[in-house]
This record gives sequence, structure tokens and C-alpha cells, in this order.
Amino acid sequence: MMKEEVNGSRSCAVQGGCPSDYIAISIAILVFFLLLSRLLFPFLIHKIPRTNGSGFWIPVIQVFGSFNLLLSIVMSINFLKFEKSHWWQSCYVWAVWIEGPLGFGLLLSCRIAQAFQLHHIFVKRQLPPIRSYFFLPLILLPWVAGAAFVHVKRPLNDRCHMGTHWIVPVVCFHTIYVAALVGLTWAIRHIEFRFNELKDLWQGILVSSLSIGIWFAAYISNEIRDDIWWLQVASRILLLITASVLVLVFFSISSSQPLLSQISLRKREPLEFQTMGQALGIPDSGLLLQIDSVPVIDPNEPLDKLLLNKRFRQSFMAFADSCLAGESVHFYNEVHEHDKIPVDDPVRRIYMARHIIEKYIVAGASMEVNISYRTRQEILTTTNLAHPDLFNNALNELMQLMKTNLAKDYWSSMFFIKFKEANMRFNGHEQESMAVWNFSPRLSSVRGADDPFHQEHVLKGFGCDNRDLDIH
Repeated sequence: MMKEEVNGSRSCAVQGGCPSDYIAISIAILVFFLLLSRLLFPFLIHKIPRTNGSGFWIPVIQVFGSFNLLLSIVMSINFLKFEKSHWWQSCYVWAVWIEGPLGFGLLLSCRIAQAFQLHHIFVKRQLPPIRSYFFLPLILLPWVAGAAFVHVKRPLNDRCHMGTHWIVPVVCFHTIYVAALVGLTWAIRHIEFRFNELKDLWQGILVSSLSIGIWFAAYISNEIRDDIWWLQVASRILLLITASVLVLVFFSISSSQPLLSQISLRKREPLEFQTMGQALGIPDSGLLLQIDSVPVIDPNEPLDKLLLNKRFRQSFMAFADSCLAGESVHFYNEVHEHDKIPVDDPVRRIYMARHIIEKYIVAGASMEVNISYRTRQEILTTTNLAHPDLFNNALNELMQLMKTNLAKDYWSSMFFIKFKEANMRFNGHEQESMAVWNFSPRLSSVRGADDPFHQEHVLKGFGCDNRDLDIH
């Protein structure tokens, strides 16, 4: 009876399918779904708009690499009992390609790309000279070449293990990528990051280094003492659980999307930040409160001066959003907050500038503004992201558009009526006649009756004519 149990255990060790194997697989599946939820949570729960840049795609690629790494270990080490009768079940597909360049290599390359971005943005104070979708494949090229070399030499045995003389070069190859990540992280160690980017990078370096050591020991143990069945089972389980811990700890969304990290599952603070200005601690940032004061303003002042008033700006922004043309006003609002950051605080200015560029300036951004190609390129190719006049030209162009298109309709809208009433109530002029407000500078821009509060506009609700808006 004892001999049959030992034989069964040895068969389990060789062919896979032990109860402990299924426990390890269950842990890996749970980790992957937790990882996926951390990526999707801010977008599904908080309705954060998806960006088209590396801030969204690098975390997605990290999840893809994590899935490849976990699945390749399950398939290559034969956790599940199956006969390798098809080409896609080959050790060289799973243990060389999927686990290598498309798994662990992809994870490390994403982290190197993130560290490279942080170095250029915060140390050199300019956007990276090469886009991530070019830089990432470039980093992976050596790993692809190494996988092709192994595939040609075919050093794997029937259990997808390499000989001892192959293990050392492969581990050294992994170590080179970790060393590159260490070098880039060391170069940005002096930056006072506000969203744990540096901590996440060091954490990833530590975990990946430990994982390489554990994998090295597990493979060596299997090759030297392949006659010990429990050692084979233990090393197989250790490999998968180590990979599970690696992908969970190694993955972090904060290095790419600082704002999302503040409202993700990692967040422990009770306060949630809705805007980058709030996350950076910019004074008087965020939405209006009921207790906010309503200072006296003159509606006959120029639009650029009126927009300096927060309550007027919020009213004008709501009107622009109702016309589906609110990008310019939102851009003005965030640039206004950007200008509140002291010039001697370049890190926060760069955070805010990077956020504005990704949200409004880059082609295909979620709220891309309508500015000239020359102005857009001046911003994207700037040599100083902390420059106080970085957005001045773009703001001047958009101010002209707002004056030409939005402003002339705002004065006949319900948004202005409500704003005017709130202004009058605050100053104790509820009974004051509307005649004291001089609208003469605005009448040339109002279509219809001379009375800007004509009943037709009141019933219409918005007073917005989308035909005259310059929407791209």
C-alpha cells in the first residue's frame, strides 16, 4: 500500500496534477483576477476617461505579460496532465517564448519604459524623444533574439528544463534587464515624487530579483536531484506561487497614471481626489462649495478677466459642456490651477503640465483642444516642462475661440441668468431691476430680440447654437 502511494506521488511529480498543484493554480487565477480588477476599477467604478497614451497601454501590457507568465508556467511545467502531441504544447512555445519575451521580459520592459519616461520628464524636464510603442519593442529585441537562439539550439528536456550549463547564462540575461531598471531608478532617486513612483520601482526591482533567485534555485534543484519526487513537486509549486506574487507586487498603475493611483484599490486614505489639482494640493482646487463666496463682478468686463472668477468660470464651463464644446474652458481651468503652483516647485508644475498635455494637447487625447499645429508642437517638444509660459500661446488661441463662439451665446443662456441671480442674492439686490445691468457691449452678439432674456431663450434652456461652434 505504501509502495503504491509513493509510486503515485512520483507519477504526480512527473506528470503533474497533484492536489497541491491545483491549489497553486487556484492562487494564480485569484491573483490574476485581482490584478485585472486593479486595472479596471478606476475606469468602471469612478468612470475615469481612458487615455490613448502610455498611461493606459503600459498597464494593459503589464497585465497581458502577467497572464502570459502565469499561463506559461502552468503549461510548460505540466501542472495539468496532458500529452504534448501538438506543436502549440511544445516546451519551446511556452517555456521559451511565452514565459520569456512575452512574459517576464514584457513585465521588465514595461518597468524600464516607465523609469525611462520618469527620467526624461522629471530630470530632463521634457517629454521622452521616443514614443512608448516604439521604445517598448526596442527593449524587447534582445530578449526576442535570445529566445530565437535558444529555440535553434534546443537545449530543453522533456520536462522543459535546461541543463546546468544553460541556466547561468539565462539568469545573467535576466539580471541585465534588472540592472538596467536599477540604473534608471537610481538616476531619479533624488526626485520628490508625490505618487509613490520611486517606491514602486524599487519594490519591483526587489521582487523581480528575488524571483530570479528562487527560479534559479528551483531549476537547479530539479536538474541535480530529479530522483526526489517531493523536491520536484515543491519546486513546481514554488515557481508558480513566486510568479503570482511577482505579478501582483510588480504591477503598479501609479507609475503611469498618478491620479488613478489615488482612487484605485491601493488607496488607503479616506479622501478621494477628483482632479489632479486636488491630488497635488493646489489651493482652492476642485468644484465649488455652497459656502464659496460670490464676489461682485461686472459682466461687462472682458471674458479673460471674468474667467478669473471661479464661480463665473464654473458657470461658463457648464454652459460650454452643454454645447459639447467645453474642452477649451476645461483647459483654461486646469492651466489656471497650474499657474497657482510656485515657480520654485518644479516637480508639482511638471506633474500638472504632464497631466494637461496628456488630457488636452496630444493627438487623440480625451479632451483634445483645437489649437494650431505649431503651438501644439511647441508644447510637445518643450525643453522645460516647468516653464511658467508653457501654455500661454495655446491659451491665447483658445481664448479667441471662446470669445468668438461661446461667449456670445452665454449671455442669452439660462446659465448666465442663474449666475446673475446668485450674484444679486449674495449682494442683497434681489429686488433690484435688471436694467441696472448694462448689456450693451453684448447686444451685437445676441441673435433675436434685443432683450437677452427673451422668453424664447428661457424656454430653450441653454441659449447655445452649436452651428456657430468651432468643434473639431
